[in-house]
Amino acid sequence: MFSSKWRLLKKDLKAALKATPAPLTTQEETLVKEIRRITQEKNRNNVTRTMAYLHFFEKHPEIHWALLAHLVSRNAGWNMTDLKGEYLPKLLTGKEGRDFFVFLERGNWLIFQDAYPQLLLYDASLKHGRPLYHLLDALNVSKFMKPFWERFWKSGNSEELTKALIVNEQHYIENRVVRNHLYMATVMDKVMFKLQDMLSMNHILFPYMTPIQQKIKLVGGTVHHFSAVDERILLGRSLYELLYGVRSRLDQIVQWCSANKHTGSRKDYWPQLFNDVNETPPGHVHEMTMSPCKRKQNGPKIYSPRLEIVWEDWVHAEAETGDWFKSVNILDLMKKNAKEFSGDIEPVYCRTLEEIEFASQTKHTFFHKTEGRSADRP
Repeated sequence: MFSSKWRLLKKDLKAALKATPAPLTTQEETLVKEIRRITQEKNRNNVTRTMAYLHFFEKHPEIHWALLAHLVSRNAGWNMTDLKGEYLPKLLTGKEGRDFFVFLERGNWLIFQDAYPQLLLYDASLKHGRPLYHLLDALNVSKFMKPFWERFWKSGNSEELTKALIVNEQHYIENRVVRNHLYMATVMDKVMFKLQDMLSMNHILFPYMTPIQQKIKLVGGTVHHFSAVDERILLGRSLYELLYGVRSRLDQIVQWCSANKHTGSRKDYWPQLFNDVNETPPGHVHEMTMSPCKRKQNGPKIYSPRLEIVWEDWVHAEAETGDWFKSVNILDLMKKNAKEFSGDIEPVYCRTLEEIEFASQTKHTFFHKTEGRSADRP
């Protein structure tokens, strides 16, 4: 049974590779234009696209990928505002911060403009009462996805579709962002090394509220080897399994997402520790009064601004053309078992906050000592 499924998939993918798109009718052209218009409207910035994923999931909870995309996109927004927050401006140059923002924003924008039209086409198929996946070609979606959407229409297998979308989106950004020479030198080799290897800033967090204690908890995973596409795919798979692994917790995560609009500020999940208003006096370095996991601050809270305050909407160049899908051997990635996450991310995340606070204090102290010695020279 297991092997016959993969044989059928292989056959469908081979057929998809060879297929040539048929010309569109006037009604189909109108639908494609409308899907593109809505996608462009929702793809304005990280906040608009993150909330678009959630609203789609609330309408179609059978599309598990939309919830996963919403949560991962929330994390991208938090990473973007960290670049203008309490600590990172003290550790990165202005150029490094801007380069990293553009890298995060480009990947976030590209995935949305590829994936959201697929979600809208599914919605349109339901409204028309028939599958419209022959229009994926007109929307410049990889030939890889057509068999999976067609299978989902018949079987309703949410897990298989989610895995396929993870494979597709990570390959979609591979050459456009991760392997793009514009970002390789400025971001992958410099800023990512600084943030991931030195400061372990590579956590993906899923917040939820516990029903009894009414306390916000975090589960999630840590990114390793971001530059390897296979590793990013297995990470996505692991996060998906963590997200859907415990039904009661999944419901609590969904409830938290629906109750808390994404702003880009980490205040969204831990308002006791973070604030979107800067409370640290000018010229001072923030100091936590106790472990961040206690989520209490007697002094100033950690500055975590809202996205719209610190980053203007970015104007993107058109997405690069071309289909990444060349061989059915890519199915091997879907057969691989993903690493199981314990999900216990809070202690690791709190340790990272302490490390980055210490690093910013150290740099501030060193800078002022050096500045003082320079001023003392005759």
